[in-house]
Amino acid sequence: MTINIQKTADILEEIYQSESIIGLKNEACRSKFFVHPHSTDKVCLFLHGFTAGPYQFEPIGKAFFHQGYNVLVPLQPGHGLSGAWNRKNPPPLPTNIQTYQQFVLDWLEIAKTLGKEVVVGGLSTGGTLAAWLALEYPQLIDRALLFTPYLGSHQLIFDWLIKILPIYFEWFNKDASGNFGYKGFRLPALRIFLDLGETLLKRAENSVAAPILMVCSEGDRAVSRDKQQDFFTTVLQQQPKSWYYCFDDSLHIEHRMMTKLEDNDYEELVITLAKAFVESDLTWTQFQQMANRIVQGESYEQIKRELNIDGLASQQLSAMMTQHLGCDRLKCIKPR
Repeated sequence: MTINIQKTADILEEIYQSESIIGLKNEACRSKFFVHPHSTDKVCLFLHGFTAGPYQFEPIGKAFFHQGYNVLVPLQPGHGLSGAWNRKNPPPLPTNIQTYQQFVLDWLEIAKTLGKEVVVGGLSTGGTLAAWLALEYPQLIDRALLFTPYLGSHQLIFDWLIKILPIYFEWFNKDASGNFGYKGFRLPALRIFLDLGETLLKRAENSVAAPILMVCSEGDRAVSRDKQQDFFTTVLQQQPKSWYYCFDDSLHIEHRMMTKLEDNDYEELVITLAKAFVESDLTWTQFQQMANRIVQGESYEQIKRELNIDGLASQQLSAMMTQHLGCDRLKCIKPR
């Protein structure tokens, strides 16, 4: 797909109109575009989670837009459609990972017309797709933001069931606040992301990825934190500008961590961390050194001088370090 910037606005308008015609489950599922009337230094492409919709990235999307970035949050294939979806009539989610991969590649081309550098991010399976882009096309990706990416389930038995059963499954929290997406799905639609996660863990061993921010939570009982840490550790061996951050269990931040609507009262911490990473050039080692010394009570300005990183640290990183890393409720955990 070859696109020039003059056509981008027309493409986004066509997408808006087509979503009106096909019929969406609700307005929250509509694609979200926060776009300035000009190209920007960076453009963000955000990918929502499985069975969810673009509403998950509205708060952080607006935050990056106000920071001066263009932001795209497209509705993924088969998601967000109106219908009487149930066990006998499951939602039309793709069961071929190539459908999603071509989708994100097409959107990557669109994003490139709106900014000099592309930042890709995603939640859960959206994070898995963002990780795939970071590994397969690192030359096209400036930063990748992986919000609790799905690389495996919290319980191994769930992975086994997902691999062998063709059944319809309803989310345990299907009636939770902020759940504007589908309440259930057939397991083969999720199986393709489990397979992709396993592929990424192997691929990372021999590939240099774009710089990756891995954000997870001890309160997340949906995905495997061990596999997230393993993936980060492997990526870090060849990409030192990657960061890992895990929220402490006491904050009760669960798998759906992007919005207050989805029960994350600390939505602003996720946003601040993401902005700090995107606007900084610190390595993981430097990030750890700063975090540890601030927790010990040293001043931010003193640390910058002594570590000789004044030119690398952004205002967002300063805000996050001084306001949040000194709090006992947060942890910066070193991967195993």
